[in-house]
Amino acid sequence: MPLITAAEAPRFENEHASFIGLAAPSRGSTENCAWRLTIKPGVDAPPHALDREEIFVALSGAMTVTMDGESFTVAAGDALIVPAHQQFAMANPHDEPFEAVVVLPVGGQGLIPGQPPVIAPWAR
Repeated sequence: MPLITAAEAPRFENEHASFIGLAAPSRGSTENCAWRLTIKPGVDAPPHALDREEIFVALSGAMTVTMDGESFTVAAGDALIVPAHQQFAMANPHDEPFEAVVVLPVGGQGLIPGQPPVIAPWAR
């Protein structure tokens, strides 16, 4: 069974968040991907969807999620399950980062309006 240590896990960053790749096909996983997500304070990320169910397990901080015209808070200790093809947006209006572990089946693709489907580098 492969072990991905914190020191060896690949790191990725964009203008909204940072990602630490945990489980993925390139690291020995065949069925699920997992990564640690940190959403920066003050971020209002654009809406997107995935073609597979995505699960967020909140570790610290809080984020606001907008889905189906409804907004709600996801805070440390909560779990958020986003159904496949459900468009949603995440925001962190707080002064502290939001951190979570995210799980997505291998091969899950991000669906951003106006762009081709993509497999995020932390999930490859």
